[in-house]
Amino acid sequence: MADPLYCWPAAMPDQTQPDLASLRVEIDRIDDALHDLLMRRADIVAQMAASRVKAGAPSFRPGREAQILRRLLERNQGALARGTVVRLWREIIASSLAQQGAFSVAVPGEAAADSPLVRLARAHFGLPTPLKLHATPSRTLASVADGEAAVAVLPAPQEGDRPEAAWWAQMEPSRLRVVLALPFLAPNGAPNGNGGAPAYAVAPLAPEPTGRDRSLLRLEPGPEHSRARIQAALTAAGLTPRWLLRQETPTPMALAELDGFLTEQDPRLAALPFPRMQILGAYAEPEPEE
Repeated sequence: MADPLYCWPAAMPDQTQPDLASLRVEIDRIDDALHDLLMRRADIVAQMAASRVKAGAPSFRPGREAQILRRLLERNQGALARGTVVRLWREIIASSLAQQGAFSVAVPGEAAADSPLVRLARAHFGLPTPLKLHATPSRTLASVADGEAAVAVLPAPQEGDRPEAAWWAQMEPSRLRVVLALPFLAPNGAPNGNGGAPAYAVAPLAPEPTGRDRSLLRLEPGPEHSRARIQAALTAAGLTPRWLLRQETPTPMALAELDGFLTEQDPRLAALPFPRMQILGAYAEPEPEE
């Protein structure tokens, strides 16, 4: 195997700039070095997979993936676009997940094989990753809870969603958690209708903090808790929501996105006046496209 460590040559005076053929040779050398490194990476992933099987550790770690991408984006410079970096490494990460065992993604929309939600799932989890399309969000959640798929990609909650579409109200956080907001590299000025991510991923995993996170808190308010009172109570406790929505049927519920990695032990939760509260998950804050 060729030496995988490639050093960029020093700049040459204008009169000695290489011709097109020389540049192509240089690109071929870079491609070989990249390929060597990718093969080495795959070998290391195979070793890690064997260790995880013995330890029972999960192979899918969205918090760790977010930290990898952030580190690369922070060191990125020159002509290579941030979006290109993310797309390349999402495919590399997807390949690593496939090495470590069966991995598939469930998406609602049985007849929408090219829907925006499917495109988001494909972009994040890689083109070769199998997608399982289901008729409803509830069936999509069930497929993950039953082990048919590793993760579900679901549309962002919207004000006025019908009860059958309000997957966040159906979730059992003892079994499933929101672990990811999609896309990771968010186009500037293109949030969903609530001001949040267009989609979320749910998996039977405990979220891991990444340093810059957001959390989803589900509330069951009393009849005296209007939207304004819910907002005021959260703000007074130091949990000002980035967005807040409320569902009235079949059971009154509210959902809030909060800054930070929220845990059940957070003392601010004890200051809230709601009969019941559940943390539905936490995820890395999306990075700006530019």
